[in-house]
Amino acid sequence: MNTPLITRAALAAALPLALAACAVTGGPGPHAVANLAPTAGNSTTGTVHFTSVGSGRVRVAGEVRGLKPGAEHGFHVHEKGDCSSPDAMSAGGHFNPGNAPHGRHGGAAQHAGDLPSLRANAQGVASFSFESSSIALGGGPADVSGKGLIVHRDPDDYQTQPTGNAGPRLACAVIQKA
Repeated sequence: MNTPLITRAALAAALPLALAACAVTGGPGPHAVANLAPTAGNSTTGTVHFTSVGSGRVRVAGEVRGLKPGAEHGFHVHEKGDCSSPDAMSAGGHFNPGNAPHGRHGGAAQHAGDLPSLRANAQGVASFSFESSSIALGGGPADVSGKGLIVHRDPDDYQTQPTGNAGPRLACAVIQKA
């Protein structure tokens, strides 16, 4: 009969330690999710999670299905959280609060919304997890909450301005705080 009391006591003792560990390590902060829906004539879907991991970094992780097997696909945050048009052009251009040129994620010059391209496996599935210091959650000019997330048909060439020549939009989502 004392088991619930022991459990409560153990939890009460462990909670301050867990909170202190989060404070020291910069534990997970704000979280957002994007549920990708296909554009007209396409079948690409997926779910992408954005988690603030401290030190000005956001972890981007997820899975996208219905891609061309073995192919690379452009992947970008877009300026508007609007997927209402059949081709997702309503999401606007790349998210670029710093007016930088288009480039490779992590490069010297890039839009905040320039993310690493996705690589589909033989079944047309791209599973990924990476960290970015170019985007943010929870405020500031680089906050991606409420922005669009787009998967493109073609690989990003990282040079063509301002889009990377990644082709039509296969799927679109609005990045929503969770």
